[in-house]
Amino acid sequence: MPLTDTPDSLHREVAVIAERRPSTSPWADWSWRAVEVLEDAPEIAPWTLLRQEEGRALFLAGRATIALHPTDTDNYKHNLESPEPRIWVVLRPAPGEPGMALHAVTLDPGEAHLYADVGQDTLESLPLPDFLRAPLAAFVAQHHRERGFWKRRRDQADPEALARRAPGDRPGEGGA
Repeated sequence: MPLTDTPDSLHREVAVIAERRPSTSPWADWSWRAVEVLEDAPEIAPWTLLRQEEGRALFLAGRATIALHPTDTDNYKHNLESPEPRIWVVLRPAPGEPGMALHAVTLDPGEAHLYADVGQDTLESLPLPDFLRAPLAAFVAQHHRERGFWKRRRDQADPEALARRAPGDRPGEGGA
């Protein structure tokens, strides 16, 4: 269900399917990963068990809003131009069952990078779903502006700024 868009931003609500498997690590009971991002999902509560087989369980992790902003179009453009455009899902440990929470979904590789090394978050990169490709491309076409690079010229250094001063030659002491 699309949210209200403003002239400067675009919002899309998506649903995420997550998978839980027994972990092979001695430090964790479960291994989690996002497996799919959906445009539409049934109206059921987050973390509803959808299917369970051979130790593997699929859950509707919940819904998240993807927000596109004009200042981030450079990142979106790079994502679209990559050989395989991506969408990133962030799952975060949470108290209670099933032990995970859907934290964020983004199309911005820069934002995804911020979650890459954060605590115990699980960052999953998935192929960009077809239903998001056209709105993302249209948003980039409408809002992207190439920004030139210019090197800032440094101020000239004052070689006397750090020179030693004679006693009584301090500013404000009334020296000669």
